Amino acid sequence: MIKYKLICKSCKISFDSWFASSKDYEKLKKIRYINCQACNSINVEKSLMAPNILNSKEIKFDLTEREKFTKIKKKIKKYQKFIKNNFKYVGENFACEARSIHYENKKKDINIYGKATPKEVKALNEEGIETKIMPWIKENEN
Repeated sequence: MIKYKLICKSCKISFDSWFASSKDYEKLKKIRYINCQACNSINVEKSLMAPNILNSKEIKFDLTEREKFTKIKKKIKKYQKFIKNNFKYVGENFACEARSIHYENKKKDINIYGKATPKEVKALNEEGIETKIMPWIKENEN
């Protein structure tokens, strides 16, 4: 995992975000999947950062942070298992399927999950189609 300080070129706010690797950051940036938390702009860039240097007093704190991360990761995986067991996977077709269920009165009791861009999620929510974004950890990632 790597943490970057990001800055939105549109609204000028900065925020931190975690990525599996620097390659993952570049991949997500290329497909325009990184957006501002405040204004939803995709005009987001990495800002200058200094590496963290630990001294002996900080090592205990770092272990606590690692434990927190592990706990959060386990919780996410628990949610993922629940979703996989109780929802239908629709892949890249999520936005279309969600609209189909909402507007065509398809089986309202069916829950779906899949992939959607932040722009698609925003549009669905504006249409009154309840949609949530959840971080997803791939099975082969540690």
